[in-house]
Amino acid sequence: MFLSIALGIGLAAACGFRVFVPLLALNLAALAGQITLPEGFSWLASHLTTVALATATLAEILGYYLPWVDSLLDTIATPAAVVAGTISTAAVVTDMAPIFKWTLALIAGGGIAGLVQVSTVALRAKSSLATGGAGNPFFSTLELAGSVLTALLAIFVPVLCLVLLGLFFLGLLRRAWKALGKKPKNQV
Repeated sequence: MFLSIALGIGLAAACGFRVFVPLLALNLAALAGQITLPEGFSWLASHLTTVALATATLAEILGYYLPWVDSLLDTIATPAAVVAGTISTAAVVTDMAPIFKWTLALIAGGGIAGLVQVSTVALRAKSSLATGGAGNPFFSTLELAGSVLTALLAIFVPVLCLVLLGLFFLGLLRRAWKALGKKPKNQV
């Protein structure tokens, strides 16, 4: 059960970088027999789902390289990432009563996907302000790589993925703590 929770949280974090990449990775892993999905999620292991997710993934990736479209996608992707994180976690967590599974999926899966997504939106906003949007393709590439890498780690080495995510979030918390602790120099 721990491995399935680690897998779900890893996939959810990947959904925070890109909504459809981890769902496509989950679909392909299920089709390859790497992951067995419960009966209610068998639709994620269909070839029709592969076509739909591959199309959505390609559109999402390309959209993040278009000026202004990337900002629109951030608006749509934030709630979509929470939903995708919840679904991906619920799809892989087995051997748990439905009430606990969906609570875990919503809080851990949806929560981590939302947290990662909000972090990427904030980074993109800073990039847009600093570079007039010229730096956004660079950050889009990093986010895509983060999603692919996190999804692959979650599928093949879920415990390592969970440890790395923990270290990543500890680093974010430390940076936030330091930022809150700094006071302007001319403050009375």
